[in-house]
Amino acid sequence: MPNLKSAKKRMRVSERQRRENYAVRSRVRRHRRRFLEALTGQDKTVMQQAFSEYCSILDKAAKRNVLKKNTTVRYKSRAANKMRALV
Repeated sequence: MPNLKSAKKRMRVSERQRRENYAVRSRVRRHRRRFLEALTGQDKTVMQQAFSEYCSILDKAAKRNVLKKNTTVRYKSRAANKMRALV
């Protein structure tokens, strides 16, 4: 346990940030799963909607510095390539 007041606060802040980051990463994984399920459905409009939502969630994660910018670009590129392969 920390002894200094600033160290105690730092511990509280880092724990709160850890939980928020975990929530954002969980949201990214959940939308990735929805997108991949939409790919198997073969409905083009549902697939495009899921892709749009997935990209939006990735951009928000990058904006909050939960995921690095290049990571989000890589994820979006892979998703777009999967979608393009089916069309």
